[in-house]
This record gives sequence, C-alpha cells and structure tokens, in this order.
Amino acid sequence: MPRLPIWMPLLTALGLAGCASLPSGGSPSSLSPAADMAPAALISTPATPSSPQPEPVRTPPTSPAASGQPQIDPPPPADLAALSIPVVPVQAPRDLWERIGRGFAMPDLDDERVAQWERWYASRPDYLQRMVDRGSKYLFHIVEELERRGLPQELALLPFIESAFNPQAVSRAKAAGMWQFMPATGRHFDLKQNAFRDDRRDVLASTRAALDYLVRLHRLFGDWHLALAAYNWGEGNVQRAIKRNQAAGLPTGYQDLRMPEETRHYVPKLQAVKNLVRAPQQYGVRLPAVGNHPFFDSVRIERDIDVALIARLAEVSEADFRTLNPAHHKPVIMAAGTPEILLPWDNAVLFAERLKSWRGPTASWTAWRVPRDMTVAQAARELDWSEAELRQTNRIPPRMKLKAGSTILVPREGRLDRDVPEQLADHGQILLAPEAPPVRTVTVKVRAGDTLAQVAKRHGVRASELAAWNGLRPHSALKPGQVLVVQLRTPAVKASAASRSRTAAATQPAPRHKAATQRSAKLRVAQR
Repeated sequence: MPRLPIWMPLLTALGLAGCASLPSGGSPSSLSPAADMAPAALISTPATPSSPQPEPVRTPPTSPAASGQPQIDPPPPADLAALSIPVVPVQAPRDLWERIGRGFAMPDLDDERVAQWERWYASRPDYLQRMVDRGSKYLFHIVEELERRGLPQELALLPFIESAFNPQAVSRAKAAGMWQFMPATGRHFDLKQNAFRDDRRDVLASTRAALDYLVRLHRLFGDWHLALAAYNWGEGNVQRAIKRNQAAGLPTGYQDLRMPEETRHYVPKLQAVKNLVRAPQQYGVRLPAVGNHPFFDSVRIERDIDVALIARLAEVSEADFRTLNPAHHKPVIMAAGTPEILLPWDNAVLFAERLKSWRGPTASWTAWRVPRDMTVAQAARELDWSEAELRQTNRIPPRMKLKAGSTILVPREGRLDRDVPEQLADHGQILLAPEAPPVRTVTVKVRAGDTLAQVAKRHGVRASELAAWNGLRPHSALKPGQVLVVQLRTPAVKASAASRSRTAAATQPAPRHKAATQRSAKLRVAQR
C-alpha cells in the first residue's frame, strides 16, 4: 500500500476543524444565534465542486546551513491513527425538549411581560401537564417539519400559546385547531372545510399550512417577532401599524408598534415557554418527559372505511383514533379525500397487516347528493331511513330543510353501494334553509272603528298580508261585523325563530384576518 504524503493528514485535520459541530457542553442559550435569521439562512450552502482547492500549508524546513546537518524529510506515520486529531463527539439529544432547545434560533425578547408569563406558567404545573400530554402526540412531527424546512424550533412551541395543543379548540371567532386557523385563512392555505372533515384540525395538513403561513409572514416582514404578531393580529394590521410609525419617524420593531393587548402579550408568552423549556430547573418547573421518537405513523387507505373498523383492526379506541385524526367527525373516512390516516406507531403496523387480509366490506356509509329542495322527512322517506337518524348523523337542526345540491351521509346499501368520489369527499356541503312555517287559518270580526292596520297589529301580521288574504286593497275601509280571514303562525314556530337565527349566524364564515379582538378567548377555551 503506497504511503500518504506528509501533508495529507494535516490537510484532513484542517478540513475537520472547519466543519460545524455541536458542542458537548454549555448552556442551551449559547446555541442560539445572536441575530434573527431567515429560513434560508439556517441552511448552509455547499462548496461548488469546481472551485479551486487551497494549496496545503507547509512549515518551512530548517536551512541545512543553519543546522550544519543534511536535510532529511521525517518518515510519514505508519497510519492515520498515529496523528492526534481533536474530534468533538456528536451526542444525540436526551429527549425532545433538548432537541427543540438545540434548534432555538430567534433572538430573545427583552420585555417585562415575559417574566409575568414565566410566573404564570410556572405556578400552574397541572396546566403544563395537560398541555404537554396533548402536545406529546404531535410535537415530534412538528419538530421534524421545522428541521426539514430549516426553521427556528421556537415555532414548535407556538401551539402551546395558540390552543394549549388542543386540536379541537374553537375560538369565539371560529378559529379552529391547534394552530387556530380562521375559516377564510384556512381555505386560502388549502385546508378543506366541508360536511365530512375540517382540515384546520388535521395534524399534518394544519401543520403544513401553519408553517407555510409563518414562512410567508417572515419573508414579508423580515423579522420573526413581527411575523408572529401578524399571525395573531393579521398581516394587514401589522403593516398599517408599521406605516404609522414610519410616518411619525418612530422605530418599527415589535415592541415599538401600537397593537392590541392580546398581540402585545403574544410573543412574551412564547418567550416565557421557551425559557421554561431551556432551563426548567431555574423556574422550579419539571417538564413531563417527551421521547425523541415519533408517536404516530401514517397508513395509506385505498377504500372508504368505517372508523369503527379501523379501531377494531388497529386495537385502539375510537376516541384515541379521533385524537390523532381530529379533522373527522363522521363515522366513515373517505379515501378519495383522506388517503392516509394516523395511528400510534405499533398499532399502525398491526392495522396495515390486518387490513390486507380483511375480506369483508370496509364501509357501511356513503354520500348522497340531494337532487332537489326537500324536507328531512321527505329525504328520509326517499332513502327508506329514519328521519331522526338522518338528522343526528348529519347534524341537521330542527325545522330546517335540505337545499338542492346538499351532500349528506347515508347508509351504504342497494343503489348507494359505492365509495364517495373525490369531488364530494373534498367539497360536499350541507346546504340548509328554513322550512316553510306551518300556519293555522282563523276568522275574526271587525270592531267598530277598526282599520286594516289595527286588525293586523292586533293579530301580529302585516296589513298588506291581511289585505291580500281577504282580497282587499291596503287602504280599504272596514265595516263593523265584517269577517276577515287571518293566517297565524303556530307558537312553536315563533319560539324557534330566534334559535334558527342563532344557528344561521353561527355558520357564517368569520372575517379573513385573525383580529385580536375576535380571538381573545382562544386560550380560555383551550384550557377548558
């Protein structure tokens, strides 16, 4: 075997000394860059292969004349092990908290509110326990996604602030999921919201959308604290606040802008949680252990399948299944819209093996498109199904009818024995309208001096309606003893009118931006 030239080991050592490595000790804060970094800045650029390599540096030999001895090159070492090259050991993180801490890359926020929130979280160990118990199922996936994109690991802690890691959390303004997407913002980032699922609650889809949104905001503002403020308050509000400060000759950082109290406390909350994760012992906090390994795995499905069958084959409860698949609130998963489901790691392997050998039907439900306007009772008769079950399965309020084009879930049998097509699985909606109110017809006698308006007011109807029912003109004179026909709504319908109006208002989409004044109750809702 040919011997290496003497300069080759030295060149190797110089190359190793230039590589990035994790320190073996030191506080986690020493790993945080001092400046705010864009996502691209967190990814190193490899050297171009064609770039010229530097010449090896040699120590000039001692002049033979000065030493009085002939110049003799020392023999090369027998092998590379003979060289003493310092190597920094690479240590795997002990748990997920350490892994997150190693990836902190945002500048720390120096604000008096941070200490306030540190005390708040530290004094509520039960609340921290509940948040971590929920978050431990999803954190590993979020950490992996952040590392894949080269984003700061502080963002893995954001669902603690948004929803206490509750994927079922809903704010008063209808923001939903652990990342708290408003309906319109969710649709903008391709989060489907239909009769069968709400992707704002989906673990994979909502995380993808949230990180896409945060990256976009960071590119817009060039600062993570401003990006987070925009995520909470709306990018338009932050832009207007910046322009106001610019016009007044004032600084435009997060702490310099005028903003609602919720947004003013938003980043300090995140900084407080970051500090607790970085040094829990400093605050007398003991964080529940979270292993540095995945909690769930995804399994592909090719056919529609009942949730009950998934739970049976995977040996999990339906409640546990919905914890990992919170976007689904119906008894069936439609493969055309949801080609993969999440299951605990070991159960995912078990389910995949059992599903291959399953020979029976996989779904007992399908979707039906309503062909014309009809009452729920009419639809139930056409489907040969119970009206009560139809209402319960599809969550249809009383005294509401189905409009043409609605898509409802129905038993899969006979002519409806088919998988749901992609168009319905992704876009099916339940379209409702109030049923025509039932009336009862009565006759009344006109009193002396009565007018149409007075009779109408006495019976809670319009004068124009009263005139039409009786073939009169709006200003026709009445005679005492004259008999008029009046159509009265039933008391039950009147009592339910307010309920219907509240139901209709609750289904209206909220404004697109997440205004702080609309979202102030999110954390309280999540805590419950």
